[in-house]
Amino acid sequence: MKKKLLSAVLSTAMVAALITGCGSNANTQTSAPADTTAPADTTAPADTTAPADNTGAEAEAEAPSGDLIKVGIINNDPNESGYRTANDNDLKATFTAENGYDASFAYSLKNAEQIEAAQKFIQDEVDYLLLSAADVSGWDSVLQDAQDAGIRVILFDRTIDADESLYEASIVSDMAQEGQTAVDWLAGQGLDEYNIIHLQGVMGSAAQIGRSGALDDMVDANDNWNIVNQQTAEWNAETAQQIVQSVIDSGEEFNVIYAENDDMAKGAVAALDNANISHGVGGDVIIMGFDCNSWALQELLDQNWNYDGQCNPFQSAYIDDIIQTIENGGTIDEKTIIMVEKGFDAETITADDVANYGI
Repeated sequence: MKKKLLSAVLSTAMVAALITGCGSNANTQTSAPADTTAPADTTAPADTTAPADNTGAEAEAEAPSGDLIKVGIINNDPNESGYRTANDNDLKATFTAENGYDASFAYSLKNAEQIEAAQKFIQDEVDYLLLSAADVSGWDSVLQDAQDAGIRVILFDRTIDADESLYEASIVSDMAQEGQTAVDWLAGQGLDEYNIIHLQGVMGSAAQIGRSGALDDMVDANDNWNIVNQQTAEWNAETAQQIVQSVIDSGEEFNVIYAENDDMAKGAVAALDNANISHGVGGDVIIMGFDCNSWALQELLDQNWNYDGQCNPFQSAYIDDIIQTIENGGTIDEKTIIMVEKGFDAETITADDVANYGI
């Protein structure tokens, strides 16, 4: 079998708005380092939703006050996945006037639109710029502008390719480790041959690069690991379903679906169900996802899926702690703070795991 058989790329328009899921039990999700302790409750309120018109890098702001710390928050589309919704809700629950902040939010999956939003926040003279970048590159110039204006930059959720002197701290998941943990688990399944449909996230994002890298390395190193189809579904369930359906229609054999988020895994499973192809524990196809949405972990508990990798969305407590340290004249000892994350196996997951780690 060919090492990589790339089918025609299905493109779907990038949604320029908000991403990922409604967090529950946030205090068990967020394992803070010793000098950055998260508060007991970082769960976002259930009624925090994306604006009706979230095209491009549009911003929404709370009532300003000269006594408040002014922050501009640039994030990806919260509607993209359960993870991003939880991430956005967590930020909105923390950066409120009641907590001493005047926060404005901008959302886009496009790097150029995020950079435009950053330039606007600089013009608005925010005190802090909080950034979850759509792409790892292209940020040096605007971050230098922020620094020249005396604005502190804090990265969250995603890393960027920029000099560390341009930002105060980075609170991130180790996406490469997430991918390695997942691929190590898959290797442990001991299949004679791995024929994999690889559903990638938005190309160039830190999550896509990290989760793709470990799988690509394993395929390159082992003759019995094969990519049947590898293309982006841009985190989208419907696009993932179309990709998997096209592979089914082609007659190409596969026994693993490695989806870089839960929504794409969900779409893939819908295609399998429509074709009466079994999946999960004891099934014909191994299903792998990332993010640990509560409904996805329930799929593991029900043994319909096989593996789900955690990506911790609850970062606002870390950011708040950093800001308060700076405001009180302290220094930040850790430039990069890595979120503690797990991988879950359908054979060993418990109902408590679903309750404690599901978002």
